[in-house]
Amino acid sequence: MRSLQGHFLIAMPGMGDPNFQETVAYLCKHDGEGALGIIINRPTTMVLNDVFRQLSLEVRASAHGSDPVLSGGPVQPDRGCFVLHQSAAEFDSTVDPEADVKVTVSADILAAMARGEGPARAVVALGYAGWSAGQLESELATNAWLSAPADPAIIFATPYERRWSAAARLLGVDIHQIATYAGHA
Repeated sequence: MRSLQGHFLIAMPGMGDPNFQETVAYLCKHDGEGALGIIINRPTTMVLNDVFRQLSLEVRASAHGSDPVLSGGPVQPDRGCFVLHQSAAEFDSTVDPEADVKVTVSADILAAMARGEGPARAVVALGYAGWSAGQLESELATNAWLSAPADPAIIFATPYERRWSAAARLLGVDIHQIATYAGHA
């Protein structure tokens, strides 16, 4: 099995699961035990200042306070924040999936962001997408997903509504021109 950690998963147009229709997920982990990804194109109505208030963090000068919090996936959407970021700073519980994008799940990064001392490039998501061992490989085999090496510009600089098509363009694909059904010869 080739790991897709640090890659995008791009939902095919025929994706039947409403949790994943027209989504692009950044894979933080992919190994023999399964996979974990964060959907990067589903903003919620909640903004980061709401999270800061819920955690009783003192907000001084957050550059990200008005940024929407993303719905990272259907697993545990009411617990735990995942922060995708680019930073040389050290935070507790950080994973570096090899695509120049780090993932931190500890509260220290949120406190730093509230103080205006956090990473300049960051997005916050609640919940995640998870696959058990072999499940993602099976979905890839049935053409539910495309995969491409992640591009940080799509995560941090591309408008949310364009991320799905921008991720597909990494492969030279116009996602809107793909049929929503599979054919058999």
